[in-house]
Order: sequence, then structure tokens, then C-alpha cells
Amino acid sequence: MPLRTLTITWLMVFVVLLAACGRGTPAPSAGPGNRGGGGENRALPVRAYTVARRTLEREVLVAGTVEPLRSIELAARTDGVVERVLVEAGDRVRAGQLLATIDVREQAAELARAEAALTEARTNFERLDALRDRNFVDQASVVRAKAALEVAETDVNLWQTRIDFGRIEASIAGVVIERRIEPGAAVARLAPAFELADLDQLVLRLGVSELDAAGIAVGTEVPVQIDALGQTAVEARVRRVFPSADRTSRLVTVELELPGAYATHGVRPGYLARARFSVDRRREVVAVPAAAVAATAEPYVLHINAENRLERRPVRLGIVQGEWREIIEGVTEGEQIIATSPLDLSAGDAVRVVE
Repeated sequence: MPLRTLTITWLMVFVVLLAACGRGTPAPSAGPGNRGGGGENRALPVRAYTVARRTLEREVLVAGTVEPLRSIELAARTDGVVERVLVEAGDRVRAGQLLATIDVREQAAELARAEAALTEARTNFERLDALRDRNFVDQASVVRAKAALEVAETDVNLWQTRIDFGRIEASIAGVVIERRIEPGAAVARLAPAFELADLDQLVLRLGVSELDAAGIAVGTEVPVQIDALGQTAVEARVRRVFPSADRTSRLVTVELELPGAYATHGVRPGYLARARFSVDRRREVVAVPAAAVAATAEPYVLHINAENRLERRPVRLGIVQGEWREIIEGVTEGEQIIATSPLDLSAGDAVRVVE
């Protein structure tokens, strides 16, 4: 075979082999950062959330000190020396029970004198009244005798009252919180002697912001944590909301009653307590995970459309409760949105839901 013909034949074989190798080489594929083009292998894996309705409420934590609803400070009503003290701090007393006595022997002597004068004035009035009926004395003498009798009666009542002032009695049923007098000690008029408290009616008075007080209603149950009791929660109810706010702090006093807290849990006045109020309660509102909302000047979420591509949806926001955010406007129930931060993605991205 001529050399020229052989050379042409080998060149043709080489070209055929080269073409065959080119047809077997795969085309370049889109890398992980390539977001243009379709196909399942090019979609970004994302977590999605199906928009639903929830009941949301904002919680406010306020601390305060437990107090008795009724607390009375008993004072001595006369000067003198304490004769007897019949109770100790911690004793339970009933209304009207005698707690202590003050030496009133001087007042007793004055009472005896006044009673003697009363007896004399009564006898004189009765004698003159009888003589008047027989026209032996004039009417003026009888009137003067009656006036003297009334003065004597008033004098007796005065000294009897002063003797009664020597008795210090409980004005309410409760527990003696503090005892401030001792037998043999001199006590002045109106000096504090005992402090009584009704421990069966304990309350918690808390200062709540004027912005939150409007959402608190009388009778609402409120969970209360007492530091001294550890994790044990105490039942509490809103007893009253004060009609005005403090002019300086703008706080409104809310009073909680703690029924049976002393008898059941041993809660005492002075314990520190923390109440958790639920305010701004919203029932069955559209809510999404708070992380799904882009916290920009114009907040938005990323909606997953029917073609599995992202759409930017501006939203109008409501309250936040924990990890949930109320959406007033922008998405509807049943739609799917990106459940994680939308700042990492862009509108138009192709996605596939993996969770």
C-alpha cells in the first residue's frame, strides 16, 4: 500500500476515536452555589412551617411582699404600769380576748367616790320629787336635783371608762405578730402594745405597669411562686385592681388574695413572692415562629409557592410570646413559609422541604 494512503487511513481512525471520547464526557453540572436552573438536585434544602392559628398571650413577672389583709396595732388607752401580759408572739387570739391589763387602782378609787356621790344625788332627787308632789318644795329645786343626779351618773360612767381602758383586748381574731410590753413596765397612753394580723387572709400587693393593668381582671387566677417554698406554686386570685396609678411611678397596685396559704403552705407575712400575669391575650390568631420573621425596617417572611420557589411577603406584626410571633397581615392560614431566618435566602431561590 502506498505510504500516502496509509497515512490518510490512520488519520481517519484517530478522528473517529477522538469523537467517541468527546461523546462520553459528562456536561459540567451546577455547583452548590448555583441557584439558577431547575432540578431536584439544584434546589436548596430548607425547613418549612405551615401557617396555623394559636392562642397567644404576653406574660408579665412582678415581685412583691406577702402581707395580711387586716393588720391591727393595739395601743394602751391610758397611762400606767403593766400588771399582766397574757399572750406571746405567735399566739392565736379571738376577737374580744383579754391580752394585758394596766394598773388602774387610782381610777378604781375615783370610781368608788363617784358611785357614792351618785347614790347621794339619787336619794336627794327622789326626796325632793316626793315633796314636790305634796307642794312642800318648788319645781326649781327638783330640776336642780335632777341635774345633779345626771352629773353624778356621768361622773360614774367617766371613771368606769377609764378603768376599762386598763384592759387591752383583741379587736380582731388573728395571730399576735409582735408583743411590745412587759409586766412591771410603765406604758404611756397610745403607746403600741401588740400587733395582730389575720393570717387566714393573706394578700400580695404588686405594682403593675399602667400599660398592663388594663388587661388584668378581678377574679383571674394567677400563678404565684414563693421563694421560701422553693418550686411549690401557691393558688392566688386577683382580689382588686386599684382605681388609680401612682403619679410618680405610673404603676397600678394589683391585690392578689392567697386563700389558705398560711394554713396549707405556712406562708407568712414578709415572704417574697413572684406573680406571673397573662396580659394581651389573643385567641386563635395567625402565628409563625419568631425566627421566621426578618427583623428589618420592613419585616417580611419567605413564602414557598407552588413551584417550590421563594416569595418575599411583607408582614404586619403583633405580639410576641416566647418563640411565636403574631402576624396581623401578610400570610394566611395553611400557607408554607421558611421556618428559619429568611436573611440567609433570597426571593426566587428554588427550595425543597426537608423538615
